[in-house]
Amino acid sequence: MAFYGRVKSGISLCNKLGLLSSQRSTLQRSLIAPSISQAFRNFADVPGQKETKIKVPIAMFGGSGNYASALYIAAVKVNAVDKVDSELLQFVEGVKGSPITSQFIKDISVAKDVRVKVIQDIATQAKFSEVTKNFLLLLAENGRLKNVDTIAKRFAELAMAYKGEVKATVTTVIALPPEEENALKQAVQEMLGSGAKVKLEQKIDPSILGGLVLEFSQKVFDMSIKSRAQQMERILREPANYSI
Repeated sequence: MAFYGRVKSGISLCNKLGLLSSQRSTLQRSLIAPSISQAFRNFADVPGQKETKIKVPIAMFGGSGNYASALYIAAVKVNAVDKVDSELLQFVEGVKGSPITSQFIKDISVAKDVRVKVIQDIATQAKFSEVTKNFLLLLAENGRLKNVDTIAKRFAELAMAYKGEVKATVTTVIALPPEEENALKQAVQEMLGSGAKVKLEQKIDPSILGGLVLEFSQKVFDMSIKSRAQQMERILREPANYSI
């Protein structure tokens, strides 16, 4: 439990020292992330179904966030969030595994009707749901297929929130042993409250020199040696004030 205590005290220290940061400022978000356009709203509408107010569980910003939010609304309306999440991941992995397809979706010179026809064929052969198929066709029509990987990641965040799950990412120099991983997961769980289920992902980055960087709920707790060294360097560079 010593590691658990160090993590909690480290997060508290981050808050006090101002080392906690959100991924984007509120002003940046308002400038680069307008509300979902009418086109997205139209996509999210289900024909013949009574209009239902769907609240997106996480505020998404930028173009990819808007597309992910629209897809989430459409998927929730037909109770297909898990299925759409799985199909979108399947499509992304398929693109990554095929150099030809990967090049195709990145090539903005491909005519729109060609893009649409190819995606129509892929979605039909893969037996994707109507929501996923129509969404991929929307991306093809709008020339946004090149952003599908980012959109899929944003949608995965929404799908996790829909299921009451929170993704936390911890970056360390070496992999955490199971007992420390569980202690960190417990610390995050306590901060989020009893309703959330934490999914912890480990990343290895020798450049942080030691300590750890913890990210969840669009917050970053930087408890790395690299961050502390940089902070110390800034303090030492400040001119000394010897006045009494």
